[in-house]
Amino acid sequence: MDAAALKQMQAPLKARYAEDPAAALVTLSAEGELDGSGVACRVRTATALAEAGLHPATGGDGSQLCSGDMLLEALVACAGVTLRAVATALGLEVAGTVHAEGDLDFRGTLGVDSDAPVGFREIRLTFDLDTTAGADQVATLTKLTERYCVVLQTLVSSPATSVQVRTGAEGAA
Repeated sequence: MDAAALKQMQAPLKARYAEDPAAALVTLSAEGELDGSGVACRVRTATALAEAGLHPATGGDGSQLCSGDMLLEALVACAGVTLRAVATALGLEVAGTVHAEGDLDFRGTLGVDSDAPVGFREIRLTFDLDTTAGADQVATLTKLTERYCVVLQTLVSSPATSVQVRTGAEGAA
């Protein structure tokens, strides 16, 4: 896809969202099924059923996906797609790889130390690019990728999040 094709594809969407901002608000969702026999959750993706379980550092055997890895994979996917879209819009030829890594202290999630945080302490996102673009173009590409990557901006801005529990008894009432 080239810049003109991308702009042509997105132009009606941008016009619609400018005219009707409410049309731009889309609720994404995900759903999982709790495994009744083990410590797992099955998540349906667009193309497959993914089964998440315990990371080996928390007692898992490594045969199931780890949700921490899945978070980093979502960041890599979003950052990669965003970078490719921005590069296309700017008319830049770019190839390469995207890498994310994060540091966890599993004492927190296992309740070993109440002062140890639960979750990632730090996440690092790296692009190894093969491009003929100049330093200024790469800087613009990076800045716009950071700005428009949904997953990265969600992690950086830490939006309000709520948790609720519904039980079968409430549904029957």
